Amino acid sequence: MLEVSNLHSAYGRIEVLKGVSLEVRTGEVVALIGSNGAGKTTLLRALSGVQPITGGEIRFFGTRIDRLSPHRRVERGVTQSPEGRQVFGPLSVEDNLRLGAYMRRDGEIESDRERVFAMFPVLREKRHLVAGGLSGGQQQMLAIGRALMGKPKLLLLDEPSLGLSPILVDQILAAIVALKASGITVLLVEQNATAALEIADRGYVLETGRIASTGAASVLLSDPKVKAAYLGAD
Repeated sequence: MLEVSNLHSAYGRIEVLKGVSLEVRTGEVVALIGSNGAGKTTLLRALSGVQPITGGEIRFFGTRIDRLSPHRRVERGVTQSPEGRQVFGPLSVEDNLRLGAYMRRDGEIESDRERVFAMFPVLREKRHLVAGGLSGGQQQMLAIGRALMGKPKLLLLDEPSLGLSPILVDQILAAIVALKASGITVLLVEQNATAALEIADRGYVLETGRIASTGAASVLLSDPKVKAAYLGAD
């Protein structure tokens, strides 16, 4: 589905992505782990088109999309739930979801909104409240729901458990598993590397802008170097 080849990106003179290559196959959950500052969020932003690239290619179902604007990538089926949620605080929950479907012209928007409400019932309860008044966990559910309203083929999730209680983290991870079961492919950046790899099919380790390791999630979970660096093991 997604093929990233020798991707480079920079902030001014500081190069952040230094030749990243990876792939995501249809139906997978792929985890991208690494320390703070490794370039994980920059990579997702580059895939979405909101972060310029300075070299390399991004192909989606075999077609280059790295020259497309962000909204054209959404039309192709690439949506993102960004780090920090970034909901539209003054707008209602329902309006945030409607904005997620802004590029759509099909007749399934209402039914997709109902599916979001079924996945996150608290959003239905608070549908008329302003998003800025929600708890952090509820805002994260809304951010994911808003991305789902774009009808993605590939969902980019950036730190969905950041700052949440263990109970809410479990709910978010369960939702990701349910999304995979529904046919949505997921590229997941997650601070909780163990939890991410436990629900992923494969994983990549990003270190200072380069892919340092890749493999089946179960293999990375048992890799001594990965365990020592990212999984809290000695």
